[in-house]
Amino acid sequence: MKTKLKTTPENRFTEEQNQIALFAKALGHPARVKILQYLFETKSCVCGDIVDEIGLAQSTISQHLKELKKTGLIQGTVEGTSVCYCINNESWTKMKDLLVEFFDQDLIKTDCC
Repeated sequence: MKTKLKTTPENRFTEEQNQIALFAKALGHPARVKILQYLFETKSCVCGDIVDEIGLAQSTISQHLKELKKTGLIQGTVEGTSVCYCINNESWTKMKDLLVEFFDQDLIKTDCC
């Protein structure tokens, strides 16, 4: 008797497809886009002043930081009683490479319509 594998999104789609979807989800909220822009503008790790800069409640910012950290786009380090965040350059580059390849698919000519 064969055991039927449960189909889940993780095994229905390629690793690349899942990764693109995770990055797209991370960029899918304007607050997360603003957080990323702020981290790039400061050009250093940011400790604590993200709430003041973004203008949302601490709990809301924490949820957005959690989502960004889950995708690996940012990283955080604990310094005393605060957590400092910065862009994870390796993950950022991976995301850019995946998205460029994905968005450049239209450059391949087809004989369709």
